[in-house]
Amino acid sequence: MPASRFTQTGNYRTRYAQDQTIFATYAEQLSLIVLIGLLLLLPLILPKTMLRDVNMIMIYAVAVIGLNITTGYTGLINIGQAAFMGVGAYATALAATRLNLPFFLAIPIGGIAGALVGTFVGLPSLRLKYLYLAVATLAFQIIFEWGVGHTPLLAQGGAISLPPVQVFGVKATFFNHNFVWYYLILPVLVVMGLLWRNVLRTKHGRSLIAVRDNDRAAAAMGINPGTAKIMAFMIGSFYAGIAGGLFAYFQKAVVIEDYGLHISIQLLAMAIVGGLGSLPGSFLGPLFIVTLDRLVGNGSQWLGAQNLFPAGVDVATALRPLSFGLAIVLFLMFEPRGLANWWRLSRLYFKKWPYKF
Repeated sequence: MPASRFTQTGNYRTRYAQDQTIFATYAEQLSLIVLIGLLLLLPLILPKTMLRDVNMIMIYAVAVIGLNITTGYTGLINIGQAAFMGVGAYATALAATRLNLPFFLAIPIGGIAGALVGTFVGLPSLRLKYLYLAVATLAFQIIFEWGVGHTPLLAQGGAISLPPVQVFGVKATFFNHNFVWYYLILPVLVVMGLLWRNVLRTKHGRSLIAVRDNDRAAAAMGINPGTAKIMAFMIGSFYAGIAGGLFAYFQKAVVIEDYGLHISIQLLAMAIVGGLGSLPGSFLGPLFIVTLDRLVGNGSQWLGAQNLFPAGVDVATALRPLSFGLAIVLFLMFEPRGLANWWRLSRLYFKKWPYKF
């Protein structure tokens, strides 16, 4: 094998087949295998409380990948991703409770339901752009919350309990709930990530990027911008539906408050902080935001114990929005490409090492 397949200090691709490869070197393949191996051992190391946060990060990562498909790769502003998650969650709940389907069939139904609704909601993108499209997705978010709250079949937004999950006869009970669900969510996240990475290598994935950069130029090259936009909404909503189904089972119930506007804003913030139009950013953004929320929560408890504030004041309620908004503003000002750019620079450093100078 040529030495360049083991290590590279630059871009030496000379054929389209080389440009379409997922891994440029064997070192990248090895690093992914090592990373997956470490992730498989992670539940044996982390405490139970932290493992729950890791599960939440992975579920949000699936939803952020879908949001990145719509907003990051296609340039369509979407402020209703939580509503698409809610569609998948309620479809999963109905499939599990009314049709008595097992979870491995109910969750894909949630993804399909999200894709169908997303295709319908994406129709305004044929005529609307930028802020007008953002308002249209915001309207869908509001309509979703109002519709669920007035639908008896969906308990009018109240809790719909889901049956316990059984894997080879083992129930995900309270004591092993986070442990079992870690090994259920991780394969889904890996498969969904690799699936989208492979779609990017096809003409369909490249057409989305072309429409984002300049839809008129894309149309001149023979790409149908309308088809690409509808496809972006469909795929992004499918990912959100899968994430909603996972979240519903993980929480053991579906409640409308888990899919409100504030969750859509949070998902959009994760995509911005992680890096729009970047697959690694879809993982780094949820990791950063969930970790920040945990640190602010622990810091608020410490400040409350110091009696620095009047009695009855919820410090966390004040500090969470402050830290959340401050993080978004700082990233938009100083690192608009997000944490994915830091990841890219780190990879570039090791790719050129020891010839970095």
